[in-house]
Amino acid sequence: MPENIQIEKHETVKNTLKKLDKTAEKVLLVVDRRKKLLGTITDGDIRRFVLSGGNLDSKIDTIYNTSPICVRKKNFSLDNAKKLLISNKIELIPIVQENNMVVDFITWSQAFSKGRIFNLNNKINEQVVIMAGGRSTRLEPFTKILPKPLIPIGDKPIIEIIIDRFKEYGILDYYLILNYKADLIESYFNNIDKDYRITSIREDSFRGTAGGLSLLKNRVEDCFIVSNCDVIVNADFCDVLEFHKKNRAFLTILSSFQHYKIPYGVVKFTEGGRVVDIIEKPEHTCTVNTGVYIMNKECLDYIPEGAHFDITDLIKELINNKKEIFTYPVNENDYIDIGQWDEYKKAIEKMRF
Repeated sequence: MPENIQIEKHETVKNTLKKLDKTAEKVLLVVDRRKKLLGTITDGDIRRFVLSGGNLDSKIDTIYNTSPICVRKKNFSLDNAKKLLISNKIELIPIVQENNMVVDFITWSQAFSKGRIFNLNNKINEQVVIMAGGRSTRLEPFTKILPKPLIPIGDKPIIEIIIDRFKEYGILDYYLILNYKADLIESYFNNIDKDYRITSIREDSFRGTAGGLSLLKNRVEDCFIVSNCDVIVNADFCDVLEFHKKNRAFLTILSSFQHYKIPYGVVKFTEGGRVVDIIEKPEHTCTVNTGVYIMNKECLDYIPEGAHFDITDLIKELINNKKEIFTYPVNENDYIDIGQWDEYKKAIEKMRF
């Protein structure tokens, strides 16, 4: 039984997040020291806890699911496991002995070797807008020749991989906000076979990370998805949209938990230089903006036409006007960024190309 999928109930939320990031699954088995199953904890359990004001240093003993779906080893069959996975919409089922000792588990990917079966209930009709007009100076000199959206990850450019992820939900309508090397991007999509609709919209000047959205007025429907062209967020977008609509949000920011370790001892001191503490290599956890959003059409009314306007400007404008903004956090490993060379290399490794 792999240790990387087990955790004890006295662990903190922060350590549980780290362990979730190290496993391919989105669930951990909560066990006691004898490996007896106590329950399960998922990234969704942690998300709800954090959004309700929970502290990352809290123990998970009040968070985890104490009544998990599991199967007895003697009664196990693959067909039964498949039925349980589908009917309960879960990613993993623990396999236990009569005394509830964990002996194994089966995941969705193991049960359905060809991958997740497309579920018509997961189909969403929202349009996707991809912001693909920037100069991408952080990836120079590569982007002096090729625009960032066409940088390859494996055998496809990043922008096509982003579209492929959204296509899994049946989304067929995509808008590309273009500027830098727009001809190359349009030429690429004009010369590939595709079963979705691409509408390209060109900025007449560089308008920042949100200014180009003003060109969408009278084009998009009530609610739409916005994505930067250099990020992939592995989230359940059906759940994200449900979260957005349930909260009657104007804007939902997909954020990601990020863990940072300072590689030095941090000295704390008072006025005058008196040392009061030293903390060896402290760790900090925060949530960062991924560059993916759910927006209501009314957000466009707060974006000036023909002006340079960043997404941070829009968020501040909405806050000042007392509009509801929410965040939907995902795990660290569910956020892939290729905006810098170091991150590009990590992205290739994460996606196993």
